[in-house]
Amino acid sequence: MTDARQQLIEYIKSDAVFHGDFTLTSGKKASYYVDLRKVSLDHRVAPLIGQVMLDLIADIPDVAAVGGMTMGADPIAAAILHQGAARGLAYDAFVVRKEPKDHGRGRQVEGPDLAGKRVIVLEDTSTTGGSPLKAIEALKKVGAEIAAVAVVVDRATGAKEAIEAAGYPYYAAVGLDDLGLAG
Repeated sequence: MTDARQQLIEYIKSDAVFHGDFTLTSGKKASYYVDLRKVSLDHRVAPLIGQVMLDLIADIPDVAAVGGMTMGADPIAAAILHQGAARGLAYDAFVVRKEPKDHGRGRQVEGPDLAGKRVIVLEDTSTTGGSPLKAIEALKKVGAEIAAVAVVVDRATGAKEAIEAAGYPYYAAVGLDDLGLAG
């Protein structure tokens, strides 16, 4: 395990895991909630997320850009873009809106032109895989080729299976075991 990954896990455990009764985006109930925005927008942790995610996706060839559904994927994409640039890598970032804008250019996918480009769809914390699949739907409309889905924290609640059943490779940087939440 890399030092950056271990540091990231410690920050997530101490600052982003909350215990109690929660309703997830999927409607499911949970006894804990991983609020990754508590760390993905933290100046100490964002660089770690970028480093860990770059290591996670390093072997996926010819990727032009990374991003996903706003808002969870946005800081993850920015961290990868910045840490990638620091390593001499050229990953652009994109944002997928829930719906196309009703003004301006009316875009649902913001950022560079992705037609014919290989992209990785990101998510901060995955539960059902619904957000990445919705992002994939929008990305296909603009002609992007989906190389993979990569998440920071996998809750082990079906996202991996849903993404893989849809035909996409699934990568997760941190699992419930890492956070002491499994079982």
